[in-house]
Amino acid sequence: MDSVSLDNHQEKRKIVIAGAGLVGSLCACIMGKKGHHVALYESRPDPRSEREQALAHGRSINLALSARGRAALARAGLEDVVISQAISMRGRMIHSPDGSKKAILYDPNTEQCIYSVSRQFLNEILISEAEKNPNVSVHFSHKLVDSRMDKGKLTFRKTDGNSAPTEVVVESELIIGADGAHSALRQAMLKQPMSNFSQTYIDHAYMELKIPAKKNGQHAMDTHYLHIWPRNEFMLIALPNLDGSFTVTLFMPIPIFGELQTADDVETFFTREFPDAMGLIGKEYLIKDFLSSRPSHLISVKCNPLNAGKGVLVGDAAHAMVPFYGQGMNAGFEDILILDNILDMYKNEPVEKALTRFSQSRVPNAHAICELALYNYVEMRCLVNQSAFILRRFLDYRLHKLFGKKWTPLYNNVTFSLTPYAECIQHKKWQDQVMKKVKYTSWIAVSLVTLGGLVVWRDFVHSRVHDALQLVSLK
Repeated sequence: MDSVSLDNHQEKRKIVIAGAGLVGSLCACIMGKKGHHVALYESRPDPRSEREQALAHGRSINLALSARGRAALARAGLEDVVISQAISMRGRMIHSPDGSKKAILYDPNTEQCIYSVSRQFLNEILISEAEKNPNVSVHFSHKLVDSRMDKGKLTFRKTDGNSAPTEVVVESELIIGADGAHSALRQAMLKQPMSNFSQTYIDHAYMELKIPAKKNGQHAMDTHYLHIWPRNEFMLIALPNLDGSFTVTLFMPIPIFGELQTADDVETFFTREFPDAMGLIGKEYLIKDFLSSRPSHLISVKCNPLNAGKGVLVGDAAHAMVPFYGQGMNAGFEDILILDNILDMYKNEPVEKALTRFSQSRVPNAHAICELALYNYVEMRCLVNQSAFILRRFLDYRLHKLFGKKWTPLYNNVTFSLTPYAECIQHKKWQDQVMKKVKYTSWIAVSLVTLGGLVVWRDFVHSRVHDALQLVSLK
């Protein structure tokens, strides 16, 4: 059995990170850049190898990068590099069953956008960047088999395929668990008293397909949109790729997937529900890909606390969520920003104190975004075409234009700001209360069109905003 000790150096910490996915590798970049001594361990082989790249197909949903993720990448010095290899998406393009399309901008007032980025590309660039730092060592094919958070000790089983498995014991001052939704480190933490954990599989699954580029290499649909085919009970989405293709994901109840067993089943279903998408994918490719793939399940995980001894959970290990708000990666990246800030604040304190503070800060926000992600699935597959939703959205953005940050729509708060997720929800609840005070919503929509109506509504909301701010200041 090998033993590895990370020697202390001045005030810098000795850190071991379990998991070299997106969050773990970004964590290694940021912590290494700060001068900490970092050892990054991953159970899988190097994802940059040709074999792993081939296996990556169909394994993940495309990523939507927004403000929180960008802020974390900026701290690592990688924001510009990543954005240069991403595609901006300025809004949703809604595809109706009759083939008509309707664009809905994410932010009609300032035209802010999110970015479609390849998971594989992002993981590769983060690992490569981490390896450049002499403070960081990266170890693949090391599976976590035992942990002692109280001692800061982890045991990994090394399996490189060329020799017999060996155990490696690593001792460190700080353990960061970024080992995914089925985290081994979290399982060890749950043995501690007062550990709370919930895991929920929703009864919908997803399958990835692909719309190829046109013969000239261009995208077959409008490039700068997240395309959605909402069908109430299920939906299809498509995100653009740099090579001119679209990554297409079908989200659907598991029983319906089970009903599509033959080529005729698949063709009939897509002809009825997504005829334009089938034409873009190509019938033969669609049937082949669909019948050769298996639906992947969707899980939501909540954990409290996020720390035990010298260990802490981040990313999916702490708060795996369904992908419908596009915040899984962004929330995980934000974990690292906040953890980095708190470690700086407590640099002269025991690490356990810093981790307790991190957990207290992060748990309510992690739970909030998990709930928002579940809600947004209903919005995307069902509500986007309903008149009440469209009217409320119209009002929100009119008021946002009038009052700025005093009336920020929920989506903007979550996606284009660093406002804590729990505060985003509280702000939305306050907005709902204000709206309920108006008896005739249709009158508001009409009155907003007129200058007089704008003045009346502005004064009304301003008084409510002022009252709310006064209440906040008294707390």
